[in-house]
Amino acid sequence: MADHDAPLMAVIGNGIIGHGIAEIFAAAGWQVRLIGRSEESLAAALRKIAASLSEFAAHGLTNAARAEAALARIATTTALDDAAAASLVIEAVPEDMALKRDIFGRLDEICAPAAVLASSSGHLASELVDKVRRRERVIATHFWYPPQLIPLVEVCAGPETAPDLAPRVCGILRAVGKQPVVIDKEVAGFIGNRIQFAALREAWTLWAAGIASAEAIDAVVRNSIGRRLGITGPIESADIGGLDTMFNFACFLQPNLDASPLPPPQIAALVGAGKRGLPSGAGIYDWSARDGAALVAARRAELLRWLKEDRAAAGGDR
Repeated sequence: MADHDAPLMAVIGNGIIGHGIAEIFAAAGWQVRLIGRSEESLAAALRKIAASLSEFAAHGLTNAARAEAALARIATTTALDDAAAASLVIEAVPEDMALKRDIFGRLDEICAPAAVLASSSGHLASELVDKVRRRERVIATHFWYPPQLIPLVEVCAGPETAPDLAPRVCGILRAVGKQPVVIDKEVAGFIGNRIQFAALREAWTLWAAGIASAEAIDAVVRNSIGRRLGITGPIESADIGGLDTMFNFACFLQPNLDASPLPPPQIAALVGAGKRGLPSGAGIYDWSARDGAALVAARRAELLRWLKEDRAAAGGDR
């Protein structure tokens, strides 16, 4: 299929999730319109996409010619109306609900009735449709960061979404190399964030209570459940370990787990003091004494390793 015959999609927002989504679809042969707030931010997004595609080529996940072709499929613009011709639009703007609702309202006006309007954020489809008339074509497609490296997309329809839309969107996502999972009923945070933050709540609480150092807590996770979770999910692990054993231990342990509605005050104090973690140089850890860039690079290398395995299992690359 020639590029001029390729389907057209639009990404609204060129931040950490948006430019990754644009890369995914462009690499899979789609024409992409990446819509951002300024020419400067869009130029920066294109540089990040080019760097990511080069990294993929360096790891044998694409080649230079395909990387160049993918980049050529991405057109940038600051005009939301340039999404009008897209058959699929994915919103990836900052977590400003008023802005998101305005965008979906405008997309509903300008896009063809058959166009799919999706949100990449962790917000429910039903939260985004206040200004939408054709609510049957709005759906949540929650990508994980970095989206070009993490295969999962959580797909969740709203109560007014057409019944056939989730399967159709899953088909599109599989065709571009993602691994979609359908969530059958809307729930705040979807699945991944609920499990992730349940673990984070307990980890923060253990640290704040002086039970163990941050280093010890992170080492426990990395060297135990972290080793298993890429192979067996929590429900699989419980079944493998013996459901009766896990049930009885849960009856003993769950009453002792943290159920606080808010993070510990020690975390609030750090945030209030501007200690935001690696971005500011200090958080729970003192990042001036650690090589944060090396840690992020090691995590990225591991994600690329997994991606190679995924591609091999699927029988090829793109």
